[in-house]
Amino acid sequence: MSTIKMIFKELWHRKVNFLLGVLAVTTAVAFYVAFQTAARASNRETARLMLSMGYNLHIIAGGADVGHFLMTGVADETMPEAHLETLANQKNISYNHLLATLEKQIPWRNLQVILTGLTPEICPPGRKKPPMIFQVDPGTAYVGYQLGQQLGIKQGDTIEVNGLSLKVVKCLAETGGMDDMRIQCHLSDAQHILDAPEQISEIQAVDCLCFLEGADPVDILRKQIGAILPGTQILQAKSVADARAKQRRMVYKVFNVMLPFVIVACGVWIAVLTVMNVRERQTEIGLLRALGYGTGKIGGLFLGKALLIGLFGAMVGFLLGAGLALMVGPEIFRLTARTTVQPEWPVFWRGLYTAPLFAMIASFIPMMIAVSYDPATTLREE
Repeated sequence: MSTIKMIFKELWHRKVNFLLGVLAVTTAVAFYVAFQTAARASNRETARLMLSMGYNLHIIAGGADVGHFLMTGVADETMPEAHLETLANQKNISYNHLLATLEKQIPWRNLQVILTGLTPEICPPGRKKPPMIFQVDPGTAYVGYQLGQQLGIKQGDTIEVNGLSLKVVKCLAETGGMDDMRIQCHLSDAQHILDAPEQISEIQAVDCLCFLEGADPVDILRKQIGAILPGTQILQAKSVADARAKQRRMVYKVFNVMLPFVIVACGVWIAVLTVMNVRERQTEIGLLRALGYGTGKIGGLFLGKALLIGLFGAMVGFLLGAGLALMVGPEIFRLTARTTVQPEWPVFWRGLYTAPLFAMIASFIPMMIAVSYDPATTLREE
């Protein structure tokens, strides 16, 4: 009788032992899949939440007064617009969003307003992301809340700023900050109004560098970006950047602490089941040894069974873990529910070989005990 046929006959004869083994692997795989899905979903959700806090990196001209920028949010010196494309084309700088602006405080209709020209956001090649702010088309403008209220400006109106006509796309909601006194238009329109061709005030970015344990990200950013854009100053909103990094680290720490306990418990579970199976099959093993079956074939019976337990457990565990994540995830990650909580198929394919390997390793010691039995001693006891 072939080894494979003997394995399936044994599985059919001892269904409970087999199902308990599958349950052990299923538990480990389900926890792994659920944790992995939740961890990645949490990262995406955290990133989306943090976007509302704004860009965490500001690059301004080397001659700009940092104190003035920190107090007003507007750089008093400009730099070439080409800096944006230079930074975007760098492969050794990690970023999610890049935005160039040209800003200046100007008098308009007896008020002091901030004119802001915006470029469309730039995302990494092949990784299109939803824009953090609205996109402004040439010839249009977004007007701050206080300007709209004080001057009676409404959506669809046409305003004139230093001789250039702009159609108001929207009057923005109240923010309680400088944005309420801001006119936002396309960068080319702002360059025309301010007579600053091919100039920008600032480059704003998100996640321009992955945080490294034990290293000061600001120093790294200044060295890397300073080498790419000499003559610029780099400022980082540390509260925003630190909050994002700490949240991501916290999720992975929870994952790394809990999962080993689950895996060890399931490994012990499989080992105990294998020991019980060996004891039940002592007579059978003795007969097989007496009939001339070698150590390799008898060991193959136990490892083959562990292999099947791992395969079945991997498939059922993935379905269970992914189903749990899909059921609970949208209630937890509400902002990105449609795109965040999705089956992690790479985890499934990885599980198809790691789970059987895990089950076979857990069964190895009991299997070695089984193949070391002296058939004469076993049969004499019977």
